[in-house]
Amino acid sequence: MLTVRITNFIANALTVLAVLILLAALLLWVAHRPYFQIERVALESTQGETLRYVQIDELAHDIQGKVTGGFFDINLDEARSVFESLPWVRRAQVKREWPNQLRVAIEEQEPLAFWNNEQLINRWGEVFTADKTPLVQTGQAALIPQLNGPEQSERLVIQRYAEVARWVAPLGLDIEQVTLSPRYAWDVVLSNGMQLLIGRDPAAEATDPHGRSGAQSFAARIERFIQAWPALSERLAGRTIARADLRYNDGFAITLAPQDNSE
Repeated sequence: MLTVRITNFIANALTVLAVLILLAALLLWVAHRPYFQIERVALESTQGETLRYVQIDELAHDIQGKVTGGFFDINLDEARSVFESLPWVRRAQVKREWPNQLRVAIEEQEPLAFWNNEQLINRWGEVFTADKTPLVQTGQAALIPQLNGPEQSERLVIQRYAEVARWVAPLGLDIEQVTLSPRYAWDVVLSNGMQLLIGRDPAAEATDPHGRSGAQSFAARIERFIQAWPALSERLAGRTIARADLRYNDGFAITLAPQDNSE
């Protein structure tokens, strides 16, 4: 009697197992039908705005053959990595939408400046590479400053850029270019074409060469020039300063632009 029960139990278990295998095979077959293959990608901006830099046609071309699979088996982490590897995409959130669509929320790069001519740097101090055409087409390229510096100096250059921008703003001026040389000497070009030679920052070098402290010497040189600006402008009577050398301990030297005597 016991043997019969064991035999029946085994037979029933094998039957259930066979049914489960058939169901799994059926589900796998259905999951791979063309109806469930990802065919569409819906894009949206995480900033709640229209995408400014990511071009849909170019994106579709770039992801072709890289984002594959069906609704049930697509690897969302791998798909997210593909989107985040594309130009102008900083972050991406990917989710499935029944039955054969992906919805991708894109956080675009927000360009702060050009970096070393070939790249851009965003508002978080991250360097990225992207086609500059959208910036040129919208006229934004003319408004973005040029920042230059050695490798790994991005945050320091951004910090100094922000400091100088605050100092010159009351003069009605913007920053056109900031350059940090390999010897950590500073050179700034303002929107009126005037060049500021600020030199090295001993205080920063003595504490942290990557610039999270020690800005006093740098700021002092800028402050001295800005404080002298009103009286200096009055004395110059409309003459234009081509260059101001702030590297002196007790003052600064200026070079005037050539006068136009054609009139």
